[in-house]
Amino acid sequence: MNVGAGEAPPHDCGRCPRLALFRAEQQAAFPDWFNGPVPSFGPTDARLLIVGLAPGLRGANRTGRPFTGDYAGDLLYATLDKFGLSDGVYDRRPDDGLLLTGARVANAVRCVPPENKPLPAEIAACRPFFLAELAALPRLAVLLALGQIAHQQILAALGLHQAAYRFGHGAVHVLPNGLHLADSYHCSRYNTNTGRLTAEMFEAVFAKVMPLLQG
Repeated sequence: MNVGAGEAPPHDCGRCPRLALFRAEQQAAFPDWFNGPVPSFGPTDARLLIVGLAPGLRGANRTGRPFTGDYAGDLLYATLDKFGLSDGVYDRRPDDGLLLTGARVANAVRCVPPENKPLPAEIAACRPFFLAELAALPRLAVLLALGQIAHQQILAALGLHQAAYRFGHGAVHVLPNGLHLADSYHCSRYNTNTGRLTAEMFEAVFAKVMPLLQG
């Protein structure tokens, strides 16, 4: 499937039958929720693209904005504010007035998956839209993968071998096209509650990334 630069899936996208069925179930149960492929958030002239896994059921799938409405957004947007990559105050809702000024946020998979676990075929099915996202960012310098699936989606979209660029929290890879790929554990509540990721660890990744955005 070929899509144009920046093209997003339709709200009723049916490329992944399991995800479409799950969305329909949520639409029936919660008709006032967004319940569709969640668009990216942030300016297209950003030099940093932050790539998450997929919309959270009661987060972005409800609100229609990435990392908005659940704990993962609390940590992500607080960190973006601390590093001067946003304006305004994040308040867990898409009309809170928050603006991203130096970063853009996307997901490897646009639709909410059951149990937050997309299948390999669903990740691949969403890849054309991720490629379109990359094509729409002319000043992109750094991709920050939040978790291994985001890391793998980035490499697959760029046609690169996973074994050559292994995921590791805090790792920064230089890609053949000149982009940098940085890795972090996902800022999910599970990871922070278990201590796998702390705010300090998350901020340390951004401290590595910020000098790479100059230019």
